[in-house]
Amino acid sequence: MKKMSNQTTVTEFLLLGVSDVRELQILHFVVFLVIYLVVLVGNLLIITAIALDHHLHTPMYFFLVNLSILDLSSISVTIPKSMANSLMNTRYISYSGCVTQVFLLIVFISADYALLTVMAYDRHIAICQPLHYERVMNRRACVQMAASAWISGILYSALHTGSTFVISFCGGNVVDQFFCEIPQLLKLACSDSDHSETGAIVFSACLALSCFVFIIVSYIQIFKAVLRIPSEQGRRKAFSTCLPHLTVVSLFIFTGTVAYLKPTSSSASALDLMVGVLYSMVPPMMNPIIYSMRNREVKGSLSKLIGWGLFSKNKMSIFLH
Repeated sequence: MKKMSNQTTVTEFLLLGVSDVRELQILHFVVFLVIYLVVLVGNLLIITAIALDHHLHTPMYFFLVNLSILDLSSISVTIPKSMANSLMNTRYISYSGCVTQVFLLIVFISADYALLTVMAYDRHIAICQPLHYERVMNRRACVQMAASAWISGILYSALHTGSTFVISFCGGNVVDQFFCEIPQLLKLACSDSDHSETGAIVFSACLALSCFVFIIVSYIQIFKAVLRIPSEQGRRKAFSTCLPHLTVVSLFIFTGTVAYLKPTSSSASALDLMVGVLYSMVPPMMNPIIYSMRNREVKGSLSKLIGWGLFSKNKMSIFLH
């Protein structure tokens, strides 16, 4: 930090480390590396399976590919920097690096939420208005909806990030989290300079609540329609396409609610660190597992993909010998 005419200018931040003990820093690096690889492999498998299987070239799986890309992107914003800091025994992140981290993380998380809302609409049309599905959810409409989710994430993040970093930081430069997080940054703000961010948080809550209400209303109508399906097999198939999405939505909303409604302590706590891990890592890690385990079509496509990969490997080894 630089001091100029009795005013403190923050030029870098110090991120909370898991420990000062070198062995624990290495353990932190290994654990985060394993989590990152699980997310990377899981989401890339989902993307590849859907891309190669023509039966999965439908609106629902088009949105699922976008969801996997967002999950990969969001976790790539936070984990690599934390891993690098642990490995090099440092805690520094530049001011511009912190701004970039906040901006990108909010882009991907908010676009994720917008996309989950679009996916609820997709399921609603598919089950409640099946005769109109192909007309309503045509290719152009799907691309426009996905693009709207990404663009809304960018615009929302620009508003949120701008209102956060326009404030003055008088409380030092130590961020009590392993990445730059807005609630922790606000603890460093001057007491009379965070009104703009408070307004942005209220706006965010209203926006998130609107999406949540839309998803809930959509699923109430979906469940009513499913219960009217005469055959048990038809009901089971309808539920199999809805339950993964509903599980992912519940996980996303639960982790986000815990993170942003939890009272922010004035000092660093293990709870803050755990909550950060909960909402930034758990959804991207669990989403591929939920979709591959709960959705028969994705499970079948992944089985064929992995089976083909193993067959090609065995064939190559026989050829080489």
